[in-house]
Amino acid sequence: MTSIRQSITAVAAIGALCLGASVAQAQYVGPSTTTNYKNVAEILKDPVDDTVVVLSGHLLRKVGKEKYIFSDGSAEIRVEVDAKYLPATPISDKTKVQITGEVEKEFMSSPEIDVKGLVIVP
Repeated sequence: MTSIRQSITAVAAIGALCLGASVAQAQYVGPSTTTNYKNVAEILKDPVDDTVVVLSGHLLRKVGKEKYIFSDGSAEIRVEVDAKYLPATPISDKTKVQITGEVEKEFMSSPEIDVKGLVIVP
């Protein structure tokens, strides 16, 4: 009975080591085909769905329940900001913010950004 427990313990330990080793792999840092947008104009020119973006600018106006028009000075794009991502401090069209989100490009519709984070920029 002790031998079986020792065997099970050894197999579990080896499994844990293998799992840990697979998680600790290095990350690829070479060239990539992913898009790094620098501004809204670049997104509008060639939108790639699900591309993560970080942009600074202003929420110019509210156009729907959680929809706003955002501009970084290069162009304007519609953004969706869930209420949970809005800061407790009131913001206006004059407040500079940084948004983090994903480009959403659906067939036959203009691209927008699904915002996953919003902070006020001092």
